[in-house]
Amino acid sequence: MKGKRLGAVACAVLAGLLMTQTAHGQGPAAASEQTATQTNAAQLDQMLAPIALYPDELLAQILMAAGYPLEVAEADRWLDDPDNAALGDGDLAAALEQQSWDPSVKSLVPFPQVLHMMASQLDWTESLGEAFIADPNAVADSIQRLRRQAEAAGELRTTPQEVVTDQDGVITITPTSSDTVDVPDYEPSVVYGSWPNPDYPPDFFPDYFGSCAYDEFGYCWLAVPIIAPLWGWDHWDWRRHRLDIDQDRFARLNHGQPPVGGEVWRHDPSHRQGVPYQAPAIRQRFQGAPTPQNAPGGARGYPPPAPQPSPTIERIPPTYESYGQGADVRAQAQRGASSRASPPSYQPRGGGGFSRGGGAPSGGGRIPR
Repeated sequence: MKGKRLGAVACAVLAGLLMTQTAHGQGPAAASEQTATQTNAAQLDQMLAPIALYPDELLAQILMAAGYPLEVAEADRWLDDPDNAALGDGDLAAALEQQSWDPSVKSLVPFPQVLHMMASQLDWTESLGEAFIADPNAVADSIQRLRRQAEAAGELRTTPQEVVTDQDGVITITPTSSDTVDVPDYEPSVVYGSWPNPDYPPDFFPDYFGSCAYDEFGYCWLAVPIIAPLWGWDHWDWRRHRLDIDQDRFARLNHGQPPVGGEVWRHDPSHRQGVPYQAPAIRQRFQGAPTPQNAPGGARGYPPPAPQPSPTIERIPPTYESYGQGADVRAQAQRGASSRASPPSYQPRGGGGFSRGGGAPSGGGRIPR
């Protein structure tokens, strides 16, 4: 049922935005507009709860990569190969240069637990990606709203693993070390305190970090070495609700192709690899989008926005409607790998390289501490 709840988010966000742009703010129409906006915010908070407290740059990479679910699944399967999983530092960066994935997907490979969570929860990943494509402003607002909630609950503060800064109402989270990123695993129902939207409880994906000791604040930490070419090429501009991109570093990760939005991130439909967009407005916007090879110079891979369809409340799907695309994306990623009879079981690996702890999620409930 959780996947079905998530599937409607991008369409609901789009519908709420369209209604907000056209409503006159009077009588029953204004009340309907307010209700839809509140519902969209609740759905976004539900979906973003598992990752809103991640370090800023990692969170940005997740949001960008979620728009390319097939490449996420392919990268996750690429790490099934023990030779690939054993790569580190320069060897990993060199191997990833050969892949055609978007730089955001490549940059998640050093975080195999996070990548595997996204590949295993493809319905959630797709919904997350489309919500961010549809309205980065609303997603950024949800992240800040969740961070303020955790801070008010006394569960978000500077620790030996991260620096939490609250300046003029904007909360940023950065690693304490220039060599390591500490990724937090936490239970949303604990760190956010009393959840304000019981109809949309926070999503929770346990068991992807393997054995993990929780501290007194309800977190456990996964330390990941920073691989310089794959880290630090994106930066949140929270004031303007956007992601700024280092164009040169992005291009080096993207076979010389610059980002389609220049210094500001925009979704690149050429990395969608045929996975259909589910939200009608997004599908219309990117239908027949040019690829980097045939696009004209400043608009490479990014078509001009198409006129939006007329707003209507019926555009919001039922809360529990699902896109149902997760299985299709998995099937596409698994083509050519018929020798695998079943999905692999991930166990922590000793020694160098990467390791993936845990397996499929076991559902909700408190994590023993």
